[in-house]
Amino acid sequence: MKKNFLEKFFPASRVGIIHKEINGICQNNREMLYEYWERFDQLCTSCPHHQISDQLLLQYFYEGLLPIDRSMINVASGGALVEKTHVEARDLISKMAANSQQFGIRADHTPIKVNKMMHSNIETQLSELTSLVRQVPLGQVRQFRE
Repeated sequence: MKKNFLEKFFPASRVGIIHKEINGICQNNREMLYEYWERFDQLCTSCPHHQISDQLLLQYFYEGLLPIDRSMINVASGGALVEKTHVEARDLISKMAANSQQFGIRADHTPIKVNKMMHSNIETQLSELTSLVRQVPLGQVRQFRE
């Protein structure tokens, strides 16, 4: 009966598509950690018999993280997430995702490529601010001091 149910509602073609989606999942640039975690979790539960080990699922999730979220998870895990068991890692990510949902502020932390080097949005904003300050005439700067 179980086999008939799975064949009817989860044909091999659908399982294959979901398996590829899980394998290639990536966090979107403006996606908060909790949004990515929920999307990943929904994808995994959409096919209950994907037959991917928990350890491999966490690896796919981890590899798809934006660098800033990956770094935060590594720091929270005490160095590297890979040193945790899959149960510990899942619990840590789940807690961090819940925390980002409750206290997270959507920020544009999208890295910008310039000459194949990564510069954060803060560096770009600082450069723009420096440019604006240079455009202010010297006389106006003295007025602000007084």
